[in-house]
Amino acid sequence: MDCNGSSSGHHRIRQASHAGSWYSDDARELDRQLAEWLERAGQAQGQPARAIISPHAGYTYCGETAAYAFKQIVPDRVKRVFVLGPSHVVFLGGCALTTCSKYRTPLADLIVDTDINNELMASREASFEWMGLRNEEAEHSLEMQMPFIAKVMEHRPIGSYKIVPVLVGSLSTARQISYGKIFAKYVADPQNLFVISSDFCHWGNRFRYTPNDPSSGRPIHEQIANLDQRGMDAIAALDPPVFSEKRRTQFVVEIPFV
Repeated sequence: MDCNGSSSGHHRIRQASHAGSWYSDDARELDRQLAEWLERAGQAQGQPARAIISPHAGYTYCGETAAYAFKQIVPDRVKRVFVLGPSHVVFLGGCALTTCSKYRTPLADLIVDTDINNELMASREASFEWMGLRNEEAEHSLEMQMPFIAKVMEHRPIGSYKIVPVLVGSLSTARQISYGKIFAKYVADPQNLFVISSDFCHWGNRFRYTPNDPSSGRPIHEQIANLDQRGMDAIAALDPPVFSEKRRTQFVVEIPFV
């Protein structure tokens, strides 16, 4: 990991490096798209969400789906948004934090909670490192959540809420437990929202994952949907060991630790 080794870069802005390719870089057009998708998502279901899982592909492919997750958020209840996303650009054995003070989006700049970053960095339960800016701006899993956050929180005054971007690597079971203990106190705070960035199953030659069971009588896309559903069921059951076992033996799923 290309780390800075310190938080000395905390006045930098993380640019919206995927705007103009993965989603629109035109603020008016992006705002229109997000508003339309959120409107189509209908009314929020049940209690206000404390955590959501949202995809991170290009908005052409997943924007409408992501809107269903973000529609469950009640902005007035949120003081801080933790955004956890998997690392695609470099191998990472732990978790990394940003050295930037803001994340830029075409809609608004999102302020990073540097105080929480420093708390996490000082933790003794598990070690964090700093993201290098070049790799951070090349990574898409965190960035793809930011325009939705900016849109959903658009009526909140600047500075009334902050974000905590966390890049998650390939964690051993022991490290998952250690980081889980660290984040538990933040999860317990009802003013904190967790946005988990994940595309779930990656099927195809480029991912070296192409299982197909012709005997099932179902087309491949239905088999993939079944794999994702089993993953979601394990998460909904709040049973990390079951989820980890299903992830290891039955499907490839790209999601930060549960």
